[in-house]
Amino acid sequence: MLIRSFGEPFGSPCALVLGGFDGLHAGHMSLLAEAKNTGLPIVLTTMYGGKGRELFLREERREIFSRAGIDVLIEIEFNEACKNTPAERFAGALFSEFDAKAVFCGEDFRFGKDACGTPELLRRLAPCPVAALPVKTIGGEKISASMIKQMLARGDMALSELLPFGYFVQGVVEHGREVGRTYGFPTLNLTPPPEKLLPPDGVYGGMCATPQGDYSCIVNLGARPTFGVEERKIEAYLDGFSGNLYGETVRVYPTERFRGVEKFPSQEALRGQLERDIQRLRKQT
Repeated sequence: MLIRSFGEPFGSPCALVLGGFDGLHAGHMSLLAEAKNTGLPIVLTTMYGGKGRELFLREERREIFSRAGIDVLIEIEFNEACKNTPAERFAGALFSEFDAKAVFCGEDFRFGKDACGTPELLRRLAPCPVAALPVKTIGGEKISASMIKQMLARGDMALSELLPFGYFVQGVVEHGREVGRTYGFPTLNLTPPPEKLLPPDGVYGGMCATPQGDYSCIVNLGARPTFGVEERKIEAYLDGFSGNLYGETVRVYPTERFRGVEKFPSQEALRGQLERDIQRLRKQT
Protein backbone atom coordinates (compact mmCIF):
# COMPACT_ATOMS: atom_id res chain seq x y z
CA MET A 1 0.00 0.00 0.00
CA LEU A 2 1.34 3.40 -0.99
CA ILE A 3 0.89 6.21 1.54
CA ARG A 4 0.54 9.78 0.32
CA SER A 5 -0.22 13.15 1.85
CA PHE A 6 -2.75 15.46 0.28
CA GLY A 7 -0.87 17.28 -2.46
CA GLU A 8 1.10 14.23 -3.64
CA PRO A 9 -0.49 13.17 -6.96
CA PHE A 10 -1.14 9.61 -8.10
CA GLY A 11 -1.27 9.64 -11.86
CA SER A 12 -2.69 6.21 -12.68
CA PRO A 13 -6.40 5.67 -13.34
CA CYS A 14 -8.11 4.78 -10.06
CA ALA A 15 -11.31 4.37 -8.09
CA LEU A 16 -11.45 7.18 -5.51
CA VAL A 17 -13.15 6.37 -2.18
CA LEU A 18 -13.92 9.49 -0.15
CA GLY A 19 -14.52 9.89 3.57
CA GLY A 20 -12.85 10.56 6.90
CA PHE A 21 -12.39 6.82 7.55
CA ASP A 22 -11.43 6.56 11.20
CA GLY A 23 -10.78 2.89 10.48
CA LEU A 24 -13.22 0.71 8.53
CA HIS A 25 -16.63 -0.27 9.86
CA ALA A 26 -19.33 -2.45 8.28
CA GLY A 27 -20.87 0.52 6.49
CA HIS A 28 -17.58 1.37 4.82
CA MET A 29 -17.12 -2.15 3.49
CA SER A 30 -19.94 -1.75 0.96
CA LEU A 31 -18.09 1.25 -0.50
CA LEU A 32 -14.93 -0.81 -0.82
CA ALA A 33 -16.81 -3.70 -2.40
CA GLU A 34 -18.24 -1.40 -5.08
CA ALA A 35 -14.86 0.20 -5.69
CA LYS A 36 -13.18 -3.20 -6.05
CA ASN A 37 -15.76 -4.17 -8.66
CA THR A 38 -14.26 -1.55 -10.99
CA GLY A 39 -10.99 -3.49 -11.17
CA LEU A 40 -9.10 -0.21 -10.72
CA PRO A 41 -6.50 0.60 -8.05
CA ILE A 42 -8.33 1.90 -4.97
CA VAL A 43 -7.34 5.30 -3.58
CA LEU A 44 -8.88 6.04 -0.17
CA THR A 45 -8.80 9.22 1.91
CA THR A 46 -8.48 9.31 5.69
CA MET A 47 -8.46 12.33 8.00
CA TYR A 48 -6.52 12.53 11.23
CA GLY A 49 -5.86 15.14 13.90
CA GLY A 50 -9.40 16.25 14.67
CA LYS A 51 -10.68 16.99 18.15
CA GLY A 52 -11.36 14.17 20.56
CA ARG A 53 -9.85 10.74 20.92
CA GLU A 54 -9.62 8.57 17.84
CA LEU A 55 -11.01 5.10 17.33
CA PHE A 56 -7.87 4.12 15.42
CA LEU A 57 -4.60 6.03 15.24
CA ARG A 58 -2.62 6.57 12.03
CA GLU A 59 -0.42 3.48 12.34
CA GLU A 60 -3.43 1.37 13.33
CA ARG A 61 -5.41 2.64 10.35
CA ARG A 62 -2.56 1.78 8.02
CA GLU A 63 -2.68 -1.79 9.30
CA ILE A 64 -6.44 -1.97 8.68
CA PHE A 65 -6.37 -0.35 5.25
CA SER A 66 -3.50 -2.54 4.08
CA ARG A 67 -5.37 -5.68 5.17
CA ALA A 68 -8.49 -4.39 3.39
CA GLY A 69 -6.67 -4.21 0.06
CA ILE A 70 -6.35 -0.44 -0.34
CA ASP A 71 -3.74 0.41 -2.97
CA VAL A 72 -3.11 4.08 -2.14
CA LEU A 73 -3.90 5.79 1.16
CA ILE A 74 -4.23 9.58 1.21
CA GLU A 75 -3.67 10.93 4.74
CA ILE A 76 -5.18 14.38 5.27
CA GLU A 77 -4.50 16.32 8.45
CA PHE A 78 -7.64 18.01 9.75
CA ASN A 79 -5.98 21.31 10.62
CA GLU A 80 -7.21 24.88 10.27
CA ALA A 81 -6.18 25.09 6.61
CA CYS A 82 -8.12 21.92 5.80
CA LYS A 83 -11.09 23.00 7.91
CA ASN A 84 -11.34 26.30 6.04
CA THR A 85 -10.84 25.00 2.50
CA PRO A 86 -13.96 25.69 0.40
CA ALA A 87 -15.63 22.53 -0.83
CA GLU A 88 -15.17 23.45 -4.51
CA ARG A 89 -11.44 24.00 -4.05
CA PHE A 90 -11.05 20.74 -2.12
CA ALA A 91 -12.83 18.74 -4.82
CA GLY A 92 -10.91 20.51 -7.56
CA ALA A 93 -7.61 19.61 -5.91
CA LEU A 94 -8.67 15.97 -5.61
CA PHE A 95 -9.61 15.67 -9.26
CA SER A 96 -6.46 17.41 -10.44
CA GLU A 97 -4.21 15.12 -8.39
CA PHE A 98 -5.95 11.81 -9.11
CA ASP A 99 -7.04 10.35 -12.42
CA ALA A 100 -10.36 9.18 -11.00
CA LYS A 101 -12.46 6.97 -13.27
CA ALA A 102 -15.04 6.33 -10.54
CA VAL A 103 -15.81 8.01 -7.21
CA PHE A 104 -17.51 6.39 -4.22
CA CYS A 105 -18.81 7.97 -1.02
CA GLY A 106 -21.68 7.64 1.43
CA GLU A 107 -24.89 9.53 0.77
CA ASP A 108 -24.19 11.48 3.98
CA PHE A 109 -20.64 12.46 2.95
CA ARG A 110 -19.83 16.11 3.65
CA PHE A 111 -16.58 17.99 3.08
CA GLY A 112 -15.01 21.42 2.83
CA LYS A 113 -15.55 24.56 4.90
CA ASP A 114 -18.68 24.37 7.06
CA ALA A 115 -19.30 20.89 5.58
CA CYS A 116 -20.89 22.50 2.52
CA GLY A 117 -19.65 19.86 0.10
CA THR A 118 -22.15 17.16 -0.83
CA PRO A 119 -22.34 14.21 -3.24
CA GLU A 120 -24.37 16.46 -5.55
CA LEU A 121 -21.48 18.93 -5.69
CA LEU A 122 -19.07 16.09 -6.42
CA ARG A 123 -21.25 14.99 -9.34
CA ARG A 124 -21.08 18.50 -10.82
CA LEU A 125 -17.30 18.71 -10.49
CA ALA A 126 -16.11 15.15 -11.04
CA PRO A 127 -14.76 14.01 -14.42
CA CYS A 128 -16.35 10.58 -13.87
CA PRO A 129 -19.40 8.89 -12.33
CA VAL A 130 -19.99 9.45 -8.60
CA ALA A 131 -21.77 6.74 -6.60
CA ALA A 132 -23.22 7.91 -3.28
CA LEU A 133 -24.28 4.76 -1.46
CA PRO A 134 -26.99 4.65 1.22
CA VAL A 135 -25.86 4.36 4.82
CA LYS A 136 -26.06 0.95 6.49
CA THR A 137 -27.97 0.42 9.71
CA ILE A 138 -28.15 -2.17 12.47
CA GLY A 139 -31.17 -2.39 14.72
CA GLY A 140 -32.52 0.71 13.00
CA GLU A 141 -29.44 2.77 13.92
CA LYS A 142 -26.94 4.15 11.45
CA ILE A 143 -23.57 2.38 11.60
CA SER A 144 -21.01 5.09 12.25
CA ALA A 145 -17.78 5.80 14.08
CA SER A 146 -19.80 7.80 16.62
CA MET A 147 -22.02 4.80 17.35
CA ILE A 148 -18.99 2.55 17.84
CA LYS A 149 -17.27 5.10 20.07
CA GLN A 150 -20.35 5.28 22.29
CA MET A 151 -20.39 1.50 22.65
CA LEU A 152 -16.70 1.44 23.45
CA ALA A 153 -17.05 4.22 26.04
CA ARG A 154 -19.55 2.13 28.02
CA GLY A 155 -17.49 -1.06 27.75
CA ASP A 156 -19.76 -2.76 25.22
CA MET A 157 -17.31 -4.89 23.23
CA ALA A 158 -19.90 -6.60 20.98
CA LEU A 159 -18.26 -5.01 17.96
CA SER A 160 -17.65 -7.99 15.66
CA GLU A 161 -20.56 -7.12 13.35
CA LEU A 162 -19.49 -3.49 13.20
CA LEU A 163 -15.70 -3.69 12.86
CA PRO A 164 -14.63 -6.36 10.34
CA PHE A 165 -11.00 -6.00 11.45
CA GLY A 166 -11.80 -5.72 15.14
CA TYR A 167 -11.03 -3.07 17.73
CA PHE A 168 -7.42 -3.12 18.88
CA VAL A 169 -4.66 -1.15 20.52
CA GLN A 170 -1.33 -1.31 18.72
CA GLY A 171 1.94 -0.57 20.43
CA VAL A 172 5.54 -1.54 21.14
CA VAL A 173 6.11 -3.92 24.03
CA GLU A 174 8.04 -2.19 26.79
CA HIS A 175 9.70 -3.29 30.00
CA GLY A 176 7.34 -3.30 32.97
CA ARG A 177 7.69 -4.01 36.66
CA GLU A 178 7.95 -7.77 35.97
CA VAL A 179 5.86 -8.50 39.05
CA GLY A 180 3.46 -10.81 37.21
CA ARG A 181 6.12 -13.44 36.57
CA THR A 182 6.70 -13.77 40.35
CA TYR A 183 3.23 -15.32 40.77
CA GLY A 184 3.00 -17.18 37.47
CA PHE A 185 1.39 -14.58 35.20
CA PRO A 186 4.06 -12.76 33.16
CA THR A 187 2.54 -9.97 31.08
CA LEU A 188 3.50 -7.77 28.17
CA ASN A 189 3.15 -4.05 28.75
CA LEU A 190 2.01 -1.21 26.49
CA THR A 191 1.53 2.48 27.17
CA PRO A 192 -1.70 3.59 25.46
CA PRO A 193 -1.28 6.87 23.54
CA PRO A 194 -3.33 9.73 25.06
CA GLU A 195 -5.17 10.32 21.77
CA LYS A 196 -6.42 6.70 21.60
CA LEU A 197 -10.05 6.03 22.52
CA LEU A 198 -10.09 3.22 25.08
CA PRO A 199 -12.84 1.27 26.80
CA PRO A 200 -13.34 1.79 30.56
CA ASP A 201 -10.65 0.53 32.90
CA GLY A 202 -11.09 -3.12 33.72
CA VAL A 203 -10.11 -6.68 32.88
CA TYR A 204 -10.98 -8.03 29.44
CA GLY A 205 -10.73 -11.29 27.59
CA GLY A 206 -9.34 -11.06 24.10
CA MET A 207 -6.57 -11.85 21.67
CA CYS A 208 -3.08 -10.55 21.02
CA ALA A 209 -1.46 -10.60 17.58
CA THR A 210 2.33 -10.86 17.82
CA PRO A 211 5.18 -11.55 15.37
CA GLN A 212 5.26 -15.04 16.90
CA GLY A 213 1.57 -15.76 16.34
CA ASP A 214 -1.85 -14.99 17.82
CA TYR A 215 -2.68 -15.83 21.44
CA SER A 216 -5.78 -15.68 23.60
CA CYS A 217 -5.13 -13.23 26.39
CA ILE A 218 -6.36 -11.50 29.51
CA VAL A 219 -6.01 -7.73 29.28
CA ASN A 220 -5.78 -5.41 32.27
CA LEU A 221 -6.47 -1.82 31.30
CA GLY A 222 -5.83 0.85 33.89
CA ALA A 223 -4.24 1.05 37.31
CA ARG A 224 -2.99 -1.88 39.39
CA PRO A 225 -4.30 -1.02 42.86
CA THR A 226 -3.18 -4.31 44.43
CA PHE A 227 0.39 -3.07 43.95
CA GLY A 228 -0.32 0.62 44.58
CA VAL A 229 0.29 1.58 40.95
CA GLU A 230 -2.00 4.31 39.60
CA GLU A 231 -0.39 4.73 36.17
CA ARG A 232 -2.74 3.72 33.36
CA LYS A 233 -1.19 0.90 31.36
CA ILE A 234 -2.20 -2.07 29.25
CA GLU A 235 -0.97 -5.40 30.59
CA ALA A 236 -1.76 -8.61 28.72
CA TYR A 237 -1.19 -12.18 29.82
CA LEU A 238 -0.85 -14.37 26.71
CA ASP A 239 -2.17 -17.87 27.35
CA GLY A 240 0.35 -20.47 26.21
CA PHE A 241 3.06 -17.99 25.19
CA SER A 242 6.68 -18.22 26.26
CA GLY A 243 9.37 -15.97 24.93
CA ASN A 244 10.46 -12.36 24.68
CA LEU A 245 8.51 -9.66 22.86
CA TYR A 246 10.34 -6.57 24.12
CA GLY A 247 10.59 -3.97 21.36
CA GLU A 248 8.11 -5.81 19.12
CA THR A 249 4.91 -4.26 17.76
CA VAL A 250 1.79 -6.13 18.85
CA ARG A 251 -1.97 -5.61 18.58
CA VAL A 252 -4.16 -6.25 21.62
CA TYR A 253 -7.84 -6.99 20.89
CA PRO A 254 -10.06 -6.75 24.00
CA THR A 255 -13.28 -8.53 23.00
CA GLU A 256 -15.21 -9.06 26.25
CA ARG A 257 -15.27 -7.16 29.51
CA PHE A 258 -14.76 -9.59 32.42
CA ARG A 259 -14.78 -7.23 35.41
CA GLY A 260 -13.68 -3.89 36.74
CA VAL A 261 -10.29 -3.10 38.24
CA GLU A 262 -10.12 -4.51 41.77
CA LYS A 263 -7.77 -4.18 44.72
CA PHE A 264 -7.02 -7.63 46.14
CA PRO A 265 -5.86 -8.18 49.72
CA SER A 266 -2.87 -10.26 48.59
CA GLN A 267 -1.00 -11.62 45.58
CA GLU A 268 -2.51 -15.03 46.28
CA ALA A 269 -6.03 -13.59 46.08
CA LEU A 270 -5.13 -11.90 42.79
CA ARG A 271 -3.62 -15.13 41.48
CA GLY A 272 -6.82 -17.00 42.30
CA GLN A 273 -8.92 -14.47 40.38
CA LEU A 274 -6.58 -14.58 37.39
CA GLU A 275 -6.86 -18.37 37.31
CA ARG A 276 -10.65 -18.02 37.19
CA ASP A 277 -10.26 -15.43 34.41
CA ILE A 278 -8.09 -17.87 32.46
CA GLN A 279 -10.69 -20.60 32.74
CA ARG A 280 -13.35 -18.20 31.49
CA LEU A 281 -11.10 -17.20 28.59
CA ARG A 282 -10.45 -20.81 27.59
CA LYS A 283 -14.15 -21.61 27.52
CA GLN A 284 -14.58 -18.97 24.82
CA THR A 285 -11.81 -20.22 22.55
